[in-house]
Amino acid sequence: MTVFKRKRNRTLRLAAAVAASAMILAACNGDEAADDDGEAAGDRVFLTMATGSTGGTYFPLGGAMAGVWNDNLDEVRVNTQSSGASVENLRLLQGGEVDMVLAVNGVAADAIAGEGEFEGEEFDFVTIGNIYGEVTQIVATAESGITTIEDLEGARVALGPPGSGTEVIARFILETQGIDPDNDIEAFNDTFGEAADGLRDGRLDAAFGILALPAGSIEEVANSVDINIVSIEGDLMDTLLEADPTLSALDIPAGTYTGQDTDAVTVTNWATLYAPADLDEDLVYDLTRVLYTENEAIANAVAVGEQIQLDTALDGNDIAVHPGAQRFFDEN
Repeated sequence: MTVFKRKRNRTLRLAAAVAASAMILAACNGDEAADDDGEAAGDRVFLTMATGSTGGTYFPLGGAMAGVWNDNLDEVRVNTQSSGASVENLRLLQGGEVDMVLAVNGVAADAIAGEGEFEGEEFDFVTIGNIYGEVTQIVATAESGITTIEDLEGARVALGPPGSGTEVIARFILETQGIDPDNDIEAFNDTFGEAADGLRDGRLDAAFGILALPAGSIEEVANSVDINIVSIEGDLMDTLLEADPTLSALDIPAGTYTGQDTDAVTVTNWATLYAPADLDEDLVYDLTRVLYTENEAIANAVAVGEQIQLDTALDGNDIAVHPGAQRFFDEN
């Protein structure tokens, strides 16, 4: 059983603000306009990748990935779209509204299995490869006195946007602790950017975020107000790891953030790139090749890009790999 195999009945907001990234007009080279489905026009292929909220890691990282693809593949133009992240992204992908998505691997596994958030739904998509280690980070204001998950009861807590992997794992952690997210806390569905503002202005006591480590947005909060990084320890950690084999424990050393005086322990997953199974094999081969050979250029734009590595490309993955990506991995 994974984290994401827990039933919840709530409405998911599927609206997302569109943020075009690294788009070059086909007219510059005299190409035809893109078809309505966004797949191809003339000799140029147009792709859309769903990322995440503007305050998280997916959005800037997706923009950096798109920029590197566009710089290295003359016949490809990748645009990015902001979204509510993992859950919403997979539904956008299944609905044919986008061509690639970033999502937490545990969320993707539940979508394929038709469980958890996706109970009764059918999905058909494949893996291109892992991008970076997703770190669940829980930050609280020092003024709130919150240092453990148990302390969150009765607090004002941002759980992440509806339909995000952050919200899914936040609810799972709270429920495992015995805290009902709908009744025992004052819950907010802020993006992490909004949550950061709420922590600074005193509207929130704590916030969950699935972010790179260290997260610039948390450091910005730490430079404005004193913070605690909430730790997951003891029986709670043991139960989480037993319930979801895709999770692993991760230390956040003291000093990772300004004013963080003690070590904290949390859980981590993988952020993974997914696509439809019928996306052209040669196209996916080229996308994969550039992604894993030009990762330094991505890292120059967004530091977490340094984690795009061949030796971890398929770690923790139990979803079929796209033939184009598999061909590149086999060769390398």
